[in-house]
Amino acid sequence: SATRDKGTANFNPDADAQKLRESMKGAGTNEAAITEILAHRTIAQRQRIKIAYKQTVGKDLADDLSSELSGNFRSVVLGLLMLAPVYDAYELRNAMKGAGTEEACLIDILASRSNEEVKVINDVYKKEYEKKLEDAVTGDTSGMFQRVLVSLLTAGRDESTNVDEAQAIQDAKEIYEAGEARWGTDEVKFLTVLCVRNRNHLLRVFQEYQKISGRDIEESIKREMSGCLEDVFLAIVKCIRNKPAFFAERLYKSMKGLGTTDSVLIRIMVARAEIDMLDIKAQFLKMYGKTLHSFIKGDTSGDYRKILLELCGGE
Repeated sequence: SATRDKGTANFNPDADAQKLRESMKGAGTNEAAITEILAHRTIAQRQRIKIAYKQTVGKDLADDLSSELSGNFRSVVLGLLMLAPVYDAYELRNAMKGAGTEEACLIDILASRSNEEVKVINDVYKKEYEKKLEDAVTGDTSGMFQRVLVSLLTAGRDESTNVDEAQAIQDAKEIYEAGEARWGTDEVKFLTVLCVRNRNHLLRVFQEYQKISGRDIEESIKREMSGCLEDVFLAIVKCIRNKPAFFAERLYKSMKGLGTTDSVLIRIMVARAEIDMLDIKAQFLKMYGKTLHSFIKGDTSGDYRKILLELCGGE
């Protein structure tokens, strides 16, 4: 990805720490210098910069940047300084803090992370916030939506590659009978299949479902459900099918039309920068006929725009 291959060859954490210190000295802040360094280092390198900064300055880099910067640019910079599971836990915490809940954040993270990732997020959350993530989620959500999130938090999805042909046909039939084929919807059947089965098996279930019902599974979910439950089931299906395409669509929707949902834009650009940004960019172009770069450029401004474009990497 854009971040991974730049500036790594002659990496010098002490020099970076010094430059960051200088960018915050005196009146005003040199945002360009901050972007130049942080957007071109890997997550692992940024951890070493944080240590070097603390050694040479005797202060915490994140704290200093936090008090110097503001707005969306600040959010991006602080996110870049965190290890992946720490950032995910931090985002989940923010989504549930205060009045109201940003359900989209819970969905984006929990529907797309692997078992291993979810386990570490659970551990980090407990350590950082002295509360189980499951307890936080159950305190902030309800109904079947809550049950789906609790299931995802167990991080117990089968991760083998085996397809049980008979079971796949059975699963497709049960989902059909729980939804399209009856009045009302037995949502727990969807939960059991979508949250527990492995990826290959589910792709087979979706094929079979299309055969039985004459509809795509996503189409049925939209017809049968609404609100957050619809959103979380759709996210699970999309992530199983093509995770980079899921993120490309989330990015597109965060920017198209009036206004920008910066929280979504920032979360995906920061969290995926070192994982699948190249794939997301390719999917974005394929799906929307425009580059992600051009979309971000047209929708953001200032230092915030500059740092996001650096994370995105060239057209």
